[in-house]
Amino acid sequence: MMGYEPRLKKFYQDEVVPKLMEQFQYKSVMQVPRLEKICLNQGLGDATQDKKLIDTFQQEMSIIAGQKSVPTIARKSVSNFKLREGMTIGVRTTLRATKMYEFLDRLVSVALPRVRDFRGINDKSFDGRGNYSMGITEQIIFPEIDLDKVNRINGMDISFVTTAKTDAEALALLSALGLPFKNQQRN
Repeated sequence: MMGYEPRLKKFYQDEVVPKLMEQFQYKSVMQVPRLEKICLNQGLGDATQDKKLIDTFQQEMSIIAGQKSVPTIARKSVSNFKLREGMTIGVRTTLRATKMYEFLDRLVSVALPRVRDFRGINDKSFDGRGNYSMGITEQIIFPEIDLDKVNRINGMDISFVTTAKTDAEALALLSALGLPFKNQQRN
């Protein structure tokens, strides 16, 4: 495990960094934006009625991410949703370093092409500070999930946190890493 380096990380260092340095006229390699972490989140509203759902989705999220996921807890009570403070309402995990690059590689090359009628991801979901969020409607697009064991289809949110200062830099970084954006001009 000592000498292992993810394929996408090597691609970032060898191809993406020089391309972004030229495009944005950076003077130092340290100015080039990089991916810091990928956050996966699944909200489970029906988990207030069925406690076993959390265990099932926590297991699925752990399989998809390649590391253990943790349950998210409600901070406030909302009577309209039959929600009490302290109830488990979702699962999440944060990927960094090697696992982050491995997940991104699997997302771009295997999972997204499996989405029905896929025409690219929306390029308008940037937050203004160089971070990007997207939603996936079905967790079964990931090949790690065994379709026979799935009892409920559920989506998830994926957030890409970068060191980019602007949305343009983040868009250039993420599209160079292989995320297939809609309305993207090919150079």
